[in-house]
Amino acid sequence: MTQSPSIDPDEVAKFSRIAAEWWDPAGKFAPLHKFNPVRLGFIRQEAAARFGRNARYLRPFEGLTLLDIGCGGGLLSEPMARLGFAVTGADASPRNIGTAKAHADESGARVTYRCATAEELAAEGFSFDVVLNMEVIEHVADVGAYLSACAALVKPGGLTIVATLNKTLKALALAKFGAEYVLGWLPRGTHDWNRFLTPAELRAMLEDTGLSVLKTQGVSFNPLAWDWNLSTDVDVNYMVVAGRES
Repeated sequence: MTQSPSIDPDEVAKFSRIAAEWWDPAGKFAPLHKFNPVRLGFIRQEAAARFGRNARYLRPFEGLTLLDIGCGGGLLSEPMARLGFAVTGADASPRNIGTAKAHADESGARVTYRCATAEELAAEGFSFDVVLNMEVIEHVADVGAYLSACAALVKPGGLTIVATLNKTLKALALAKFGAEYVLGWLPRGTHDWNRFLTPAELRAMLEDTGLSVLKTQGVSFNPLAWDWNLSTDVDVNYMVVAGRES
């Protein structure tokens, strides 16, 4: 894998060091395991609406392709494959890809994993009906270059979903200091608040790539129920849905 301008080697190394823990629901990625059902439900809903599929079917997305960029250990790649997508999971960390492949072998999930960057996949001429970009952009060195490469991977009529953290004092307090230093949900140093983006900034960047922003969705944590839910509150976690015209 060649070095791409958007890749931050320190961020890749950070997640490589804890790659073995991706599938441990009580390990360092426990927050993602808790977050996953909300993300999965939202992706299923938006993809079904975009492609005219019945989200209630067991495998509603047969015949469609999906890229999970920055896939980590495959926490989203595997369930997407079970929904019928032909899934490619890509990550810049060889250790993450090794973990993802090993787990897919055990689970029987049909996912094609690549140790590759978005720039490399775009240069190779790949394109997908759906490109998932979940909790990745806050870890890249050049967000503009990265999003341009990701947008190039979206087919005409296709869809991309980007999930990240808002650049607010509330996000600094909860997602950075609270999650890393007070509650210990994430390893210290996981996030750099200076890399967080506001929804307006992300929307402008996506539109600069030629995509049309369709929806901005907030996600909130309920400490009483100890669970995540879709919300109108975008102050901390949010997802942006964008599409390419046919």
